[in-house]
Amino acid sequence: MLARARFRPLLPRNAGRALPCFRTLPLLCVLCLARPAAAALLPGMGFPVSHSWPSLALLGALLVLLAALLPWFGRLLRARRVSRKARMERVVIVGFDGMDPELATRWMRQGKLPHLARLAKTGTFRPLATTHPPLSPVAWSTFLTGVNPGKHNLFDTLGRDRHTYQPFPSSYRVLSLGSRFLPGFPLRRPEVKALRKSKPFWHYLGEAGIFSAVIRVPAAFPPEPFAGVLLSGLGVPDLAGTPGTFCLFTSREAAGGRKEGGVVLPLVPEGESWRGELPGPENPLSKDGPSDMALPLLLRPDPVAALRRAVVEIDGRRVTLRQGKFSDWIPVSFRAAWGVRFHGICRMYLKSLQPDVELYVTAVQMDPRQPVLPISHPPAYSEYLGKLFGPFSTLGLGEDSCALDHGALEESAFLDQCYQVHAERERVFFDALEKTPRGLCLCVFDITDRVQHMFWRRLEPPRPDLEPPEASPIELLYQRMDALVGRVLERAGPRALVLVVSDHGFKAFRRSFNLNAWLHQHGYLALVSGSTVSEERFRQVDWHRTRAYGLGSCGLYLNFEGRERHGIVHPGEEADTLRAELREKLRGATDPATGQAAIREVFDPREVYSGPYLENAPDLLIAYAPGHGPARESVNGAVMGGVFEENTRAWSGDHAMDPRDVPGVLFANRAILGEQHSLADVAPTVLQLFGLSVPRHMDGQPWTVRTEPPPPRPPGPAPGVF
Repeated sequence: MLARARFRPLLPRNAGRALPCFRTLPLLCVLCLARPAAAALLPGMGFPVSHSWPSLALLGALLVLLAALLPWFGRLLRARRVSRKARMERVVIVGFDGMDPELATRWMRQGKLPHLARLAKTGTFRPLATTHPPLSPVAWSTFLTGVNPGKHNLFDTLGRDRHTYQPFPSSYRVLSLGSRFLPGFPLRRPEVKALRKSKPFWHYLGEAGIFSAVIRVPAAFPPEPFAGVLLSGLGVPDLAGTPGTFCLFTSREAAGGRKEGGVVLPLVPEGESWRGELPGPENPLSKDGPSDMALPLLLRPDPVAALRRAVVEIDGRRVTLRQGKFSDWIPVSFRAAWGVRFHGICRMYLKSLQPDVELYVTAVQMDPRQPVLPISHPPAYSEYLGKLFGPFSTLGLGEDSCALDHGALEESAFLDQCYQVHAERERVFFDALEKTPRGLCLCVFDITDRVQHMFWRRLEPPRPDLEPPEASPIELLYQRMDALVGRVLERAGPRALVLVVSDHGFKAFRRSFNLNAWLHQHGYLALVSGSTVSEERFRQVDWHRTRAYGLGSCGLYLNFEGRERHGIVHPGEEADTLRAELREKLRGATDPATGQAAIREVFDPREVYSGPYLENAPDLLIAYAPGHGPARESVNGAVMGGVFEENTRAWSGDHAMDPRDVPGVLFANRAILGEQHSLADVAPTVLQLFGLSVPRHMDGQPWTVRTEPPPPRPPGPAPGVF
């Protein structure tokens, strides 16, 4: 399939559908030759249609062929016109989610990032302005569309239902994994709705006959048809439709219950073995209504304790596990009805055998070879990759930070998982790079974001006058990313433009601020009578007495009358007064433990956004000061705990801050003029480099790029930049 992808830029979008006419044309010609026409075609006679059906069939086939070729010729002409204007024939973009310019500068100065240092010396290195707020779904959506959030409709990691006040992932909604069926057959296919609006820039390239390979870019789920290949990234749910739910099986007494991002399940003794059940998705095809599907799981420890291994039997497979090691991907399938199965994959990690048996199982992810929801374009692309490389992680959040935060995984296991997911992504990316000799090749690696979130505390020495005793996982990761950049530069060649970009930077997260607790304490959020706290999803909130509430990392909403179901704040003067009052008080929220402001700025979306989706934005945007971040309880709609608390979680780095404090990075192997660069500028710049005009609705401005190749690399190690 990918062999054809090399030539896809020259094919019209419906070329595949037109192929049957090429197969039938020889047959029609044979029919015409086998049965001569009944009348000759002489001057003045016209075409004897009624007496020459083979000739009519041949004419029809020729017309179908011509109709199929016209779009092909049209696209070829457009591609040639564009190619005459193009300044580059190949652009490679490597995205490192969360790469921080200050850390990159520090380690370049120390000579630890030679390839990035060489880009900085011979090409470009700049901070890259990010979005309000600087969160990955928001920022990458601006990157791929070239517009501000008011035009692409993503404003946080979570959105909310105005009728129910319930949160959901901001970039998509799973509408159905199927529906009730007539004997054996679903009545409708699985459905997922994209909430990100505006057109990604690679669609414009495809319309001009320029091929693109887009790998794991956030907010590109569900995949949209265009002239290229795409594998979705951040946003892809697990098989159950959640952002990712791990399982921790344990033999401890009183085991059971839910944790954020996971569930704790009991292992029941059965002779010398332990039995459990791996939960699957809801069965929408059940005659009695949706019900959870599950697979029995049997774990049998090896009788020789010193071997520290066990055998797991699940779905007809026997898998040998070694303590402290991840298994390979294990295919599993959940039977919904006769002939209907949901296919998934998972990895298992045998955490311990004594004194308690503990088994971690990743979220059951969609099998790329048979996904229940579309995860690639064309749909066969994920199947091709699955058959070429074997099963790979399809989950948008494949690195399980929740499991590390709750102790289901230890640090070393989490790092192993991160690098396993990263290695899979590298294989897919370099395959796409090899098969895209012209056009755009783009891949986003998000291991940088996950590791910095979970290991930022390891960057900070116990005292300011001391250096950390050893390289932190973050420093080692940056070195690995630098080596990746070196391989990309080598394989892309000197004629390609190579951009290395990140969507935001990072800062320490030492103290948490609970927005909903603050709103409750100051009388803006009310609880039902008799309640002093509210669980997640606002379960004990009294909406008839609540004027404001927080949801997501940075969003604050007014309970507007006529907008929210139980709104009580009148639009107009009352709302404007409340908005101004909240901004003033939140700016002055001082952490008693540090004496510093927890919030650097509170932005009014009407002042920083423009576009048709402004009405969907939060009513205020909280920009935390470095060192502070949102309390996890408040993010998910809970009202509990103190307003200010010490952050003791593994999640010790964050970027839900003032965008001026956490810019991204821009590296390039060409000189890019100017000093001010924004994430929104990437899309119009790429379009202009390929000879396309920039759509008027885009907010970004194309950069001035010197397209002459950089000087040849001197022998020996790359020189330092500072």
